[in-house]
Amino acid sequence: MNSSELEAFAAEIRIAAIECLAAFGQGHIGGSMSIADALAVLYGGELRHDPQNPQRADRDRLVLSKGHAGPALYAALALRGFFPRDLLATLNAGGTSLPSHVDRTKTPGVDMTCGSLGQGLSAGAGMAFGARLDGADRYTFVILGDGECQEGQVWEAARFARAHRLKNLVALVDENKQQLDGYVENVLGGGSIAGMFAACGWRVLEVNGHDVDAVSRAVQTAKDGLADAPTAVILDTVKGYGANFAEGLEFNHSLPVSKEEAESAIAAIRTGIGGAK
Repeated sequence: MNSSELEAFAAEIRIAAIECLAAFGQGHIGGSMSIADALAVLYGGELRHDPQNPQRADRDRLVLSKGHAGPALYAALALRGFFPRDLLATLNAGGTSLPSHVDRTKTPGVDMTCGSLGQGLSAGAGMAFGARLDGADRYTFVILGDGECQEGQVWEAARFARAHRLKNLVALVDENKQQLDGYVENVLGGGSIAGMFAACGWRVLEVNGHDVDAVSRAVQTAKDGLADAPTAVILDTVKGYGANFAEGLEFNHSLPVSKEEAESAIAAIRTGIGGAK
C-alpha cells in the first residue's frame, strides 16, 4: 500500500476496533488505538501473510505481546479477510472466537496466545530462533507495550535475542506513556526504553508511531539484513489516539464504550479530525 492507502487502512482499523468494543460495551480502547498505524504498516505489505491459508508455513509471525489490544488486531485481520467483519460484533461473547486477550487456538491469523504481559518477546525470540534452525527466511514481529517493558522477562528475552544474533526478530514498542494504573513515568519510570534495548545490543530506531511512512521505513530498515542483531522500533504514540472520547484521559486503558461515543469517534475519524496529528 502507498502512504494514503496505509493512512486509510489505519483509520479503518480504528473504526472497526471501536465498533468491536461498542458491540461489547467496554474494553481496551487506549492501547488498541495507539497500535493501529503499526498494524496498518504490517498488514499493508510488510508482513508476509495469507488470509486464505493462515497457517502457511513460510508466513511471517506476529506476536501481540500486549494481548489486551486484541480488538485492533482483530480489526486488521477482519479487514484483510481472515474472517468476516461481522464477527467483530461477537467480541467477548459466549463461545466467541474473539476473546478479550488474543488466543492462537481461537482466532485465524493469531500466531501466539498473549495477555499475561512480559512473555511475548520470549515467544517471539523462540520463533525467530526456530526459523533460523529451519533455514527459513521468515521474520517475527513482536508488539510490546511500554508499561509491559517493566517486566524482567522482557530483558531476559532481549539479551537472549542479541546473544543469538536474531536479526530476523523485530520488536515494535508502543511507547504511549500510559499503562493500566497511570502514566508509565509515575508507576515505574525513570529509564529510556530505547536506551535499554541499545544496552542489550539491539539496533534501535525511534519514530513517530502515528506516521505510517516513518513506521514503514523503520520496518524496512529492520529487514535490511545489515545489522547482525535484532531491531527494536520504538513507536512514539498517544494512548487512545483517534478515539475522541478516550484520547487525553489519564485512565483510558479500558473504558465503557457507548453507541453514541462510538458514532462520534467514527464520524471524527472519517472526517479526518480525530486524533492528535
